[in-house]
Formats: sequence, structure tokens, C-alpha cells
Amino acid sequence: MMPPDHVFFIITEKPEYPQHIQPGRICYLPRYKYTGELSKPDPVMKLSVTVLPTSTGLDYMIEKSCLGALTAEEAELLLALQDDPERLKWFRDKEALRTALGLTVGTAVTVDEDGKQLRGIIRYIGRMAEPSYLVPISGTFFGIELQGADRRKGKTDGNYQYRQLFKCDRNCGIFAPFSRIRPVVPSSLSPPVSTPSHETQTDELLPGERVTCFIGDCLRHGMVVDVKEEDGKHFVRISTDTDENGKRGGEVVVPLDSVAKGEVPAGPESMDVDSPPDKALDHALQMSLNSMVEVSVASGNAYGIIRWIGNLPNRDDVMVGLELEGEMGVSDGSFKGEQYFQCPPRRALFVKLSSCRPDSRFENSLANHNKVLPELDDKDCSSWTLETVPPISTEQVNQCLIGRMKGIQGHCNSCYVDATLFGLFSCSSVLDSMLFKSITPQDAPIQRTLLRDIVNPLRSTGFVEGRHIMKLRQQLQKHGYSHSFTTDEKDPEEFLNVIMHRILALDPLLKLSAAGKVQESYFYQIFLDQNHSLVLPTVQQLLEHSFHSSGLKLAEVPSCLILQMPRFGKKFKMFDKIVPSLELDITDLLSEGPQQCRLCGNLAVEECTDCFQDPVFSPTGFKVFCRTCSDQVHLHPQRRAHKPAPLHIPRDYLSRGGPYALTRDKLELFAVLCIETSHYVSFVKHGPSSQDWIFFDSMADRQGEMDGFNIPEVTACPEVGAYLEMSPAELANQSPRDMKGVAKRLFCDAYMYLYQSATMSLYR
Repeated sequence: MMPPDHVFFIITEKPEYPQHIQPGRICYLPRYKYTGELSKPDPVMKLSVTVLPTSTGLDYMIEKSCLGALTAEEAELLLALQDDPERLKWFRDKEALRTALGLTVGTAVTVDEDGKQLRGIIRYIGRMAEPSYLVPISGTFFGIELQGADRRKGKTDGNYQYRQLFKCDRNCGIFAPFSRIRPVVPSSLSPPVSTPSHETQTDELLPGERVTCFIGDCLRHGMVVDVKEEDGKHFVRISTDTDENGKRGGEVVVPLDSVAKGEVPAGPESMDVDSPPDKALDHALQMSLNSMVEVSVASGNAYGIIRWIGNLPNRDDVMVGLELEGEMGVSDGSFKGEQYFQCPPRRALFVKLSSCRPDSRFENSLANHNKVLPELDDKDCSSWTLETVPPISTEQVNQCLIGRMKGIQGHCNSCYVDATLFGLFSCSSVLDSMLFKSITPQDAPIQRTLLRDIVNPLRSTGFVEGRHIMKLRQQLQKHGYSHSFTTDEKDPEEFLNVIMHRILALDPLLKLSAAGKVQESYFYQIFLDQNHSLVLPTVQQLLEHSFHSSGLKLAEVPSCLILQMPRFGKKFKMFDKIVPSLELDITDLLSEGPQQCRLCGNLAVEECTDCFQDPVFSPTGFKVFCRTCSDQVHLHPQRRAHKPAPLHIPRDYLSRGGPYALTRDKLELFAVLCIETSHYVSFVKHGPSSQDWIFFDSMADRQGEMDGFNIPEVTACPEVGAYLEMSPAELANQSPRDMKGVAKRLFCDAYMYLYQSATMSLYR
């Protein structure tokens, strides 16, 4: 059952702070804390809650007026929904929630699957993933066994990630949240399904009109003779141009839903296109949605894009729906009256998957960039081994990476993945442990795709085809981590959280100490008080201010520190420019360890947070002092009210006696992700020189229109170094539009900074 020791809410209105939390998020706090808040004599205006799905484990103070109470059961129902607005919409439909809570195993329902209403029976109600230490609940899903004519239209046999949640025949089951199902007995879960009226169709189909009809798997052209109704079903009598033997003339009677208005132009008239005799299976295995392919037809080669893959009625073969370049097709994406995808009229063709092969025009343009790696069997990923190619060194960058058709090729809103993977793996090995960490068998293919198809080709040839990125996104979507990984633009942190936490179960990169408790996370979102005085901040200043205002410290030195810059959503930047800190000094941000006195450099024993913004010592930053300097500093009348606190210094370090060898803990910048108008790009610092910068855009150019492909590009950008050497005053006076090259994007559009510890990365 649901954990009884938590209280759950949904955010109904955007809180004043922090700005990045949107209405529709589920949040919680321990019940004992909630009870303690209510027992206070003064009215409680804010609650300290953890927001789901959490990536940081940090608590936020949210106004009570922005919170709507939920039972644990309601919270789990809503958590199964992917989008915040959708979650909020269903929360406000109280009757729908009550109906969903009343559903039981054995209830007959209809389920919305890709816009189609399928009939079935509920066989399972519950979680598809177990809660974690950061997420104490998991979404409630319904497992449905499809019935009657809708059998075999599902995607599962009741098994999810090697767990048998219920049993049914292959492809007869579907897992869905409550918003997509409704009992056969009318309910408010969803509006009644409207049934298309045949009367409207028959009124539009008139005698004498030219039509195309489907007879078995073949197409016939002809003229409507009559439309009639028998036993409530509509049939069309058609005078055909040719009969089944190819002779002219003839007449057929076919169901109305097998007729399409309009005459198909000369071209393929059969669903069967002969498969190429060589490498047909290998080609078919490479095909996926949005792949550019070609097929052989009577008039020559036809080129198009795969828009649909699946099974058609009375066909055992795996079929694909192609959107062709020209009007060589037979429909607008419909087959026998059912719409499988949308495209212009006469541009759709349905053929066997095995009849397709990669577009030879596209393959030729990539021939110089692909180095074939040995094929491995996905069925036994536990036994495969493949060495990791080392990162690209500074000496190799010009030869391997710089140029067009370099980096990772963009494909269908993939820039958030492209920019992230390029930044993480092109010239750094700090997170290479992700590539060979032991994981569960069901997730091993994802790790294999990441290593074999993306990281190794990137490092060895400097280029990754877009289809490999799409394959990775398809694998993530297939595993249920998001229903829109293959289509929608997402945030880098969402992608990283899925890969690091949910797939690879990587140990959290970041351990934060707050009020004596350690919280774990994979990245850190910088938040600032509204009364900060920063105008042209460095990353160092932003991190110090955020830690100071939140009462945080680092529990240990991280091997990799991923920082999200302060923003009000994706579009609203808090600063016109942010100055990259090439080195991040975290010595004063550690909760334990020896530190140097700010004034004399000896071993510090006290910290004064009240001195944080005192400009006498430095503009900002944590101030630590030895005993003597602390006493002298706080003799000043303006500082007598300050309250220094003792630092935590390991006893074994003090037992050594002085003099103490004091060093500073620093992280080095290796990549920056930037965003402008919802498009992500990345900068990589690949060497020690101030000019060792490269810029990557996975969609820098494009060849062709809808049927074309993106051209990624990597360029050197030494101009960045010149701006980093400027004084703050000079940099502040630089107009973004006048900044040379791509430097403006680094200074003005930074979204995420990636730092690494050369020392700690050796141990993790």
C-alpha cells in the first residue's frame, strides 16, 4: 500500500519562488513535519516540500495557498501522467479521480491508444516501477488485456522490465494511466467517443465519381455505380478499369471503408514490393521511424521517410507507411479507411519493412564519416565486451572533430541529447564509468547503444549518425521513461536523470550537506535571493551565493559537478551575461576539511556567514578565519553582532600538529550547454590554452526539406579566450550583437556548466 508517513500535495498555482516549479507538480513532506507545522501557535504560510519527480532531493518553501491536498492514492494516479498541465487538469476533475479510484481488476474498459478506442478488461492495477529514496511513491498504471477485434493491437504480454505484472497473449496487453481509460459503463473519465457517421460519407460519395478501392492487398481504380446499405452496413458498387486478371471492365461490390475518393496516379498498385535479394534483413534492422529509405517500384526507385511501423489487417509481415517525395503513393496515410499517419494526398505508400533499404543518396553523403563496428547480439548483452575509445585529445581535435558533418547529427528535436552527449564524452572521460558499469539485463542494450553506437564513433571518427540518437531515444521510450522521447524537445537534466539514475543507477555525483543532513543529487540548480547584488557574475559567485542563501555545503569533493544556471524557466535569463569560471574553487564550500584563513593564510577554525558580502575582504564569498584574525575582525563595531561558527576539521588532521600543509580543492570547466530559442548547443574546453574552445551545433545546416537531413558542425572558437581575458568592466561594455564569432552564445545563453575533478575522477 501507499506509504502512510508522507503527506502529498499538487501545486495548483505558480509559486512566487522558486520560479522554475510549475503548477501540476506533485510534492510531499513527511507527516511528522506536517503535524509539527500545524501545531505551531502562529499560522503556517509556507510548507517545506520536496517536489516530484525530484532530481536534487532539495526542499523548497512553497506557499500553502499554492498547494492542493492529495491522498496518497490520488498522488500515485496523477504521478503516472507525464505533463504538468495534464496532471492539473485531471486533479480538478474530482469525479474522474473518484471513478479511477473505483476501478477494479475485471472491469471492462476502453483504452485510448494512439487516438484509437480499444476494448479490453483491466487485469492489473499498480506500480510499474518501485519507489526510491528520493521518490517515495510511484505512478499507478492499469494493465489491460485487449478483447475481440482489438486483440494483437497491444504492445505487451503483461510483462514489464522482466516482471510479469499480468498474463495475456503476445501483443494483447497495454499499460496506460487512468486518463486514457474509461469503463464501458459511461463515466466522466473521458468524453464519449464519437463514431464517424457513414451517412456523411455516403452523401459525399456520388455515382460517377472516380475512386480507388482496396480488394485484398491490391488496389483497383474505377467509377462509383451505386452506394447501398445491407444490415446496417454500407457497400459501394464500382465499375473497375481492370478486373483481377488485368482485363478491362468488370464490376465489384466492396465495403464503404475500403474505398478512397480520387484516382491513384500511375505507380505501385500492390502492397507487395519485392525485397532486394542482398542484405534485406540487415537493412530492415536499421530501419526506424523517420528513417530515410528507398524502395524499388515499377517506375524505378521511390524515396521517402518512414512515418509508421506496425501490422496491417490480415498481414503477418511487419509493414511500414512511407511518406514519399513525389505523388507516387496511394493515399494521405490511410489504408482501408483507417488513418495510420498524416501526409499530403497521394504521398503515402504501405510496403513491407524488408522491402526498404536506406536512402542511397543519404548513405553516400555519409560514407566518409562512418566506420563500421562489429555487430553484437542484443539478446545476450551480459556477455559482450567492447573497449571504450579514449576521449579526443587537444592534438586530435583539428583533425578529428573540426568541420561539417562532425559531432552528433541532429534528428527530430534531438538537440538536447546531442549537445549533452557531445559535451560529456567528446573530450572528457569523467563519466566513462557510465559506459561499463554493471547494470540489469533489460537496460544493457541502452548502455550498449550509448557506448558502441554513440561514444566510440564520436571519439574514433568524430561523427555519429542521427539514427543512432533516435535508436537511443526509442529505447528510452520503449522502457516507459517517457512517451515523447522520440518526438518532443526536452531538457538536458531530464535526459541525464533518466540515463544516470533510472537506467544506469549511477551513484549520485553530488552530496550536499544541509543542517547536518546529507542529500544526494546528480546536478545542482542555482537559486538566488531576490536581494542579491550581482550584475555581471562569474559561475564561482553564483554558486557561492546559492549555497549561502540555501545554507548548503558540499559533503565531499565531487568527481563531476553539473550546474544549472539561474533562470525563470527556459526563456527568461536572470543575467544578460555570465562569466565562465575556468576553475571553480570549492575549498570554502566543503563542510569538512582544512581551510586557509582569509587574512593570514594559516589554518582557519571559524566561519562567519554574516561576513559573506563584506567587501573589505573580497566582494563576496565565504569568509573563514583563524582564531586571532576572527577576534580582530569582529572587534569592529559593524561586525560585533556577527556570530562566527566553528569549522569542522578532522581530528586526525589536527593531531598532526602544525605547520599545516594547506591546499585548495578546485574543479576545472570542461563543457557548457547553451540554449537560445529552445535550441541547445555546446561549447567544449579541450585543452589548457585560453583559446582551446570548440563550438558544436547538431543542426547547423540542413540538406533538403522535409525529406532531407541535418548537417552537424564543429567549429573552433578561439575568440572565447580573448573575452575571458578582459576585465569585468570591459566585458560588461561588450554589446552581445557585436561579440565576435559564437562567443555571445557562451556568455549570454549559458544553461548548464560541467566541471570535473582530475583527482576524484580517477576513483569513481
